[in-house]
Amino acid sequence: MLSYTLRRLAGAVPTVFVIVTIAFFMIRLAPGGPFDQERSVPPEIQANLARAYHLDEPLGQQYLRYLGDILQGDFGPSFRYKDFTVNELLADGFPVSLQLGLAAMTIAVIVGFAAGAYAALRRNSAIDIATMSLAMTGIAVPNFVVAPLLTLILGVWLALLPVGGWGGLSHAVLPVVALALPEIAFVARLTRGSMLEVLRADFVRTARAKGLSERAMVVRHALQAAALPVLSFLGPTTAAVITGSIVIEQIFGIPGIGRYFVQGALNRDYTLVMGVVIFYAVIIIALNLLVDLLYPLFDPRVRHD
Repeated sequence: MLSYTLRRLAGAVPTVFVIVTIAFFMIRLAPGGPFDQERSVPPEIQANLARAYHLDEPLGQQYLRYLGDILQGDFGPSFRYKDFTVNELLADGFPVSLQLGLAAMTIAVIVGFAAGAYAALRRNSAIDIATMSLAMTGIAVPNFVVAPLLTLILGVWLALLPVGGWGGLSHAVLPVVALALPEIAFVARLTRGSMLEVLRADFVRTARAKGLSERAMVVRHALQAAALPVLSFLGPTTAAVITGSIVIEQIFGIPGIGRYFVQGALNRDYTLVMGVVIFYAVIIIALNLLVDLLYPLFDPRVRHD
């Protein structure tokens, strides 16, 4: 297990390097610069700003300097958020995004897995058809449509919940639900398909032939086997939800890392955008590795040597 983990970590290093390289040069190819929106200032002040942030150096030298900094865990100063480093902004925004994403994924897994498994056990019934119809609707309607509707109905018309900000539990309900709904739909459809396949498997027929009750067979064997595709889905999806709730954070005014990414991209804040991209990449790689390590717990046939 340890050797497998080390091999995976060693294989992740080139991936992160490629991501850093592509992101570094792509953001600098975009029109505009970090100080283009400043008030008109004399050329010598513009030159001083460029010199202070090493933007006057050749691009290759800037790249090598940046690589040296991130190897030391330093993402540099933010160009637009004065007096803040990128490390400080990430430390400030990530806990909020983490809470939002984990809450949404927890709801998605519990509700989606239960709904998908129950629909499979009631195949072709009215419950199955209704569940899958709702799931298709959840997949088809993006959360940037769901979020304003929830805000309008529950926040404005009924005045049951606050429509913005981040504070107590009441502030979290709307953004968490809006973020969780599409994932509930995906998990439900994936679970139903996996469960139907498991129920036709040889080991299930053998369990029935030995007289095992339907309830015991489902609880002891079928649910665990049906969870494997869902587990594979959860790695990248959890990373995407935790770090990619950009639209939800913008709509509800949540001070998470996704909001910083949007502002950084709009303001050409090179170091902030780079820091968020690298941070996202590391989280995605780490969660995928975690899923691989957890696989043997659900499927004893899988072994990591």
